[in-house]
Amino acid sequence: MRVLAIDPGFDRLGLAVLEGDPSKPTLVWSMCVEPERGEPQERLAAVFAAVRDAIEMYAPDILAVETLFFSTNVKTAIGVAQARGAVLAAAGAAKLPINEQSPQAVKLAVTGYGNADKKAVMMMVSKLISLPPRKRLDDEYDAIALGIAALASRNPLIHTQKTM
Repeated sequence: MRVLAIDPGFDRLGLAVLEGDPSKPTLVWSMCVEPERGEPQERLAAVFAAVRDAIEMYAPDILAVETLFFSTNVKTAIGVAQARGAVLAAAGAAKLPINEQSPQAVKLAVTGYGNADKKAVMMMVSKLISLPPRKRLDDEYDAIALGIAALASRNPLIHTQKTM
C-alpha cells in the first residue's frame, strides 16, 4: 500500500509518501509546501495544486489527513480548515480514498502516548523509519508520522469520496 499523508496548514503544508508493510514502512518522498503570501484563494489554490501534483506523481492508494484540532486560536483553526478543504477537494477530484486520523491517534500510533509532544514524535519517526539526512520542519515530520499511523491503521475510518 502507498499512502500520501498530509499535515494540512494555511501557511505550511507537510506532505509525505510512504509505502510498504506497516511494521517496516518506507519513506518514498516528503517535503513542506509554503504557499506564497497573498489572497486566500491563491494560497488555497497552491495547496490544491501541491496535493494534485503529489497524487499525479506518486499514485497513492489512499490519502491520509489529520482531523481538525480546535485550539484557542480561531483564526489559525479557520485557515487550517480551509487548507484541509483544499486537500480533500484534490483527493475527491482524484477519487482517492481518505483515511482520517486525529492528532492524538497519530501520536499514540507513533510514540505509544496520545499526548506526546512534537519532539517525542520527531524522535520516534526517526527510529521507526529510515530518513535521508537533511533538515526537516515539524510539519514534514507530522506528515511522516501520519503516514506511519495510516499504514498501521486497521480501523474502518477509511472511506471513499462519493461522486455525484
